[in-house]
Amino acid sequence: MNIPSLIGIDIGGTKTAVVRGTHEGAILWRRQFPTDPGRGFRPTFDQICSVVQEARTPGADIEALSVSIGGPLDILEGIIQGPPNLPGWMDIPLKQLLQERFGLPVFIEHDGNAGALAEFFFGSGRGFKNIVFLTMGTGFGAGLILDGRLYRGTSDVAGEVGHIRIAEDGPDAYGKAGSLEGFASGPGISKLALSMFPGLFLQGVTPAELSERARRGEEEAQAVLNRAALYLGRGLAMIADMLNPQRIIVGGIGMRMFDLLVQPAVQVFRAEALPKAFDACAVVPAQLGESIGDLASLCAALDQMRPH
Repeated sequence: MNIPSLIGIDIGGTKTAVVRGTHEGAILWRRQFPTDPGRGFRPTFDQICSVVQEARTPGADIEALSVSIGGPLDILEGIIQGPPNLPGWMDIPLKQLLQERFGLPVFIEHDGNAGALAEFFFGSGRGFKNIVFLTMGTGFGAGLILDGRLYRGTSDVAGEVGHIRIAEDGPDAYGKAGSLEGFASGPGISKLALSMFPGLFLQGVTPAELSERARRGEEEAQAVLNRAALYLGRGLAMIADMLNPQRIIVGGIGMRMFDLLVQPAVQVFRAEALPKAFDACAVVPAQLGESIGDLASLCAALDQMRPH
């Protein structure tokens, strides 16, 4: 007997992955390909459809299609509204197009929210009612699970914590200098290194390179990460004081550089936050690691199909 399953589509600016998985998070089939945003929406959509058709092996009991993609977007209507990493994808009715092509229910979710749901269902957030999942990569955002339910906000922009101005000045990101994204995203940390030590670091220095140099004892690299940790810690305190979560789960570079970046930030968090907020909240790395995108792609359907 075939197991009822979902097809998940994880659309990013670099790669797109298509998986077939179960409600329990078992991945039964997977294929990925370069997104190549420069070619525009239609060729990418046609390739997605071709791979989805491969995933629908004869006899497979597919209940729905589930999509994880960066915002901005109208989530429930499934309209893509110009993600920065997908130029030209403006006002694309992706949900409608997929429904017309495959005749299946389609569910779409912001990738930060989908990551939060993945950790909530299958990872470090399992068993907790109030969690915040931080995406720390090319951008910096949060997915919010409050009282056991995903919180999107009035216009689907809840969790855009990277836009908060955390200092009067600093690396430019998200349209302003001194934002949390400017200090704690991958590109932000790279810009921070160049501004703190001009001439020492090459243009395009990565957080991974800074991490390696800091571990070798290079004081300048350590100073960059300590500065990033200072502002990340202030951001953690603001999140905890406002939302009082049980867990803040860090993904991306926060997960990979937990000891160098997040643990020092937690000391700042302790000093800045209300004691009751700090004591109630553990800051932990994402448990799902590099597989989170595959599971997150299933979570739009898993969340929107479950009774609330």
